[in-house]
Amino acid sequence: MILSKLSTRLNASLILNFTQRSSMLRDQVRWIQFTYYTDKTIIVPGETEKMNMYQAINHGLRIALKNDPAAVIFGEDVAFGGVFRCTMNLQKEFGNDRVFNTPLCEQGIAGFGIGLATVGVTAIAEIQFADYIFPAFDQLVNEAAKLRYRSGAEFDCGKLTVRTPCGAVGHGGLYHSQSPEAYFAHTPGLKVQFIVMPRGAKQAKGLLLSCIEEPDPCIMFEPKILYRTAIDDVPTAHYKIEIGKAEVVREGDAVTLVGWGTQVHVLLEVADLVQEELGASCEVIDLVSILPWDTELVCKSVKKTGRVVIAHEAPLTSGFGAEIVSVVQEECFLHLEAPIQRVTGWDCPFPHVFEPFYLPDKWRCFAAVRKILKY
Repeated sequence: MILSKLSTRLNASLILNFTQRSSMLRDQVRWIQFTYYTDKTIIVPGETEKMNMYQAINHGLRIALKNDPAAVIFGEDVAFGGVFRCTMNLQKEFGNDRVFNTPLCEQGIAGFGIGLATVGVTAIAEIQFADYIFPAFDQLVNEAAKLRYRSGAEFDCGKLTVRTPCGAVGHGGLYHSQSPEAYFAHTPGLKVQFIVMPRGAKQAKGLLLSCIEEPDPCIMFEPKILYRTAIDDVPTAHYKIEIGKAEVVREGDAVTLVGWGTQVHVLLEVADLVQEELGASCEVIDLVSILPWDTELVCKSVKKTGRVVIAHEAPLTSGFGAEIVSVVQEECFLHLEAPIQRVTGWDCPFPHVFEPFYLPDKWRCFAAVRKILKY
C-alpha cells in the first residue's frame, strides 16, 4: 500500500515536472524559433499605418468589399471575425448578405464558392485551419482547378479565393499546425499563395488583393504564428504584389537560402549567424508563391553562389522543396559546389509537446549551411 502510494506520488511528480519542463521548453523554443524581420524591401508610395498581419488582411478584405460590389466573404465564424479575427467588423460594415457564416462543412464551403464564382461573384472563402482543407480537396482539385479546361474555356471560377491559416503556432498539435501546400502545388489550374506564405503584414495585404483580382482560382495559406507577431508599416491604399515572382530579401554570394512564410525569418537569422560565425554571406530568397514559382530568380542566385539550402515546415518526403531541388539540379548542375540541402519538418505527424524539435529552426539550418560550406 505504501509502495503503491509512493509510486503514484512519484509518477504524478514526474508527469508534472515533465509537463512543466516541456511547457517551458516549448514556450522558450517557440518564441526563439524565429525573430521577425520588418519588411523593408516592398516599397509602395503613399500613407502607411502600423499593422500586424491579421489587421493588414482585414484591411485588404475591406478594400475588396468596398471596391467590388460583387465580392462576398464566407466561412465558419467569419461573421464575428473568425478564430484569428481577420474578418473582424466586416459584417457590421457591409451587411450579412456579403459577410456570412457557413455550416461546418469545408467541402460545402469550397463547392459553394465555386458555384458563386462561375456566375460572376467574387467569392472569398475562409477555411478555418489549413488542416481542415482536406474535406474540400476534391472540390478544389477536381472542380475549381479544372473547370475552365473541361468546359473549353466556356466557364471558369477565376473569381474564387480560398484563405486558410497554416503552419506551426506553438500549441496546435497534429490537427492545427500542418503545412499542406505541396498537395495543391501538384494541381495544374490552381495558383497557390503561401501568403505564400506572406512573410509579413505588408506582403500579406498585397498578395491577398492580387489573389482576389486574379482570373484563376487562388489558395492563400497564411502562417498563423505571424498574425500578431508580424508588424509592418502597411500602405493604406490599394496595392498588389505580383504572383509568381520571388524576392531576394538579402543579397549574398556564398549560399542561397530559399524559404517561404515564417521560414524566411528563420533563414534571415541563419544568414546573420553564418556571417558572424563563419564569415560567409548568404543570399536569402522568399519564394512568395509556389505555383507558379520563380525558377528564374532561384536558379540565377544558385549559379552565383554554387550552394543552396531549402527550408520548409512541411515534412521532407514530397515536400515542395523536392521540386525546387529537381529544377536546380537540372538547371544549375555545373554551377553547384556541394549537394543541395533540405531542412524540413520530419516525416511524422506534427507533434504537440515536441514541436520545437520538429521545426526547421535556425540551428538545423545553420548546420546545413556549415556542412555545404565545408564540402
